[in-house]
Amino acid sequence: MPPKSQDTPLTYRDAGVDIDAGNALVKVIGPLAARTKRAGVLGGLGGFGGLFDLKACGYQDPLLVAATDGVGTKLKLAIDTGLHEGIGIDLVAMSVNDLVVQGAEPLFFLDYFATGRLDVDVAAKIVASIAEGCADAGCALIGGETAEMPGLYGAGDYDLAGFAVGAVERDQLLPRRDLAEGDLLIGLPSSGVHANGFSLVRRVVAESGLGWDDPAPFDPDQALGAALLTPTRIYVRQLLDTIRTTRAVKALCHITGGGLIDNLPRVLPDTLAASLSERAIHMPPVFEWLQAEARLDTHEMYRTFNCGIGMVIVTGSSDQDRVRESLGREAVVIGTLQPRGSGAPVRFEGAS
Repeated sequence: MPPKSQDTPLTYRDAGVDIDAGNALVKVIGPLAARTKRAGVLGGLGGFGGLFDLKACGYQDPLLVAATDGVGTKLKLAIDTGLHEGIGIDLVAMSVNDLVVQGAEPLFFLDYFATGRLDVDVAAKIVASIAEGCADAGCALIGGETAEMPGLYGAGDYDLAGFAVGAVERDQLLPRRDLAEGDLLIGLPSSGVHANGFSLVRRVVAESGLGWDDPAPFDPDQALGAALLTPTRIYVRQLLDTIRTTRAVKALCHITGGGLIDNLPRVLPDTLAASLSERAIHMPPVFEWLQAEARLDTHEMYRTFNCGIGMVIVTGSSDQDRVRESLGREAVVIGTLQPRGSGAPVRFEGAS
């Protein structure tokens, strides 16, 4: 670009920031956010902060629970493939699934979208998927920030972060204190890799010589990139319904980075260990492919990926029928709680 003459104004747009594009995106976001409105939301977008009336939700003695997360390097896959339609669901899922394991109902969500040069069409697809994730979780999209930062991000690159706030009655906070030997661990399936481990996934794909548009080795009916971009499953409504109708959920665990091995100890007391049946955990084909290509042993797989289990529910053995009936036929018992002793906090029966 030729230099400006000394008599020509140098505008913000000349520096790489397009205020008009930002305003155009705000107009697109308004109807998307309106679709997520729920009890408690006050006002609309455009203010300096979002407002929420907790009393309008009917809580008597609430605790607020907050969570924040991103999507990791799964973003790079969305950028490289041009498939942005589901990445916002991942963003919402990573935070609201963390809220619900505390027993909390997600109330509202805010997003942060940063890029070098604002592409309104791409940004609109991303925000539309954020709104879709919020609607799925039952929380309102009440605000966010769009930052255009030329020189910090390369052409086409962007970053996402999400912030969720929820509430739970003080006497219903999870995990409960009555976790005990013999309690059962019930698993709910993941929808795929979710949003963890993608630095390794991308390395595996690079070494395999496959392109994102090639048929996925584990699902030839889909292109590899699209298959790996399957959005993270949101468990909120299913789990809240089970918590409220059965009163028998003692603890929940969201299986994110660190897999079953590193996440289960986060909800267990030091006196108990999770004894898992590897025979009950059916590893979907995408994980079998990743394991073979990366030449990983089973232990490393279980501490890197969710391996097909996205959420674990802990309940008493006498309550398992009610809990499993509420969760649906997909729920499967994958283990029990046992005394920890001097052993590892997560153990596998029949481990290879």
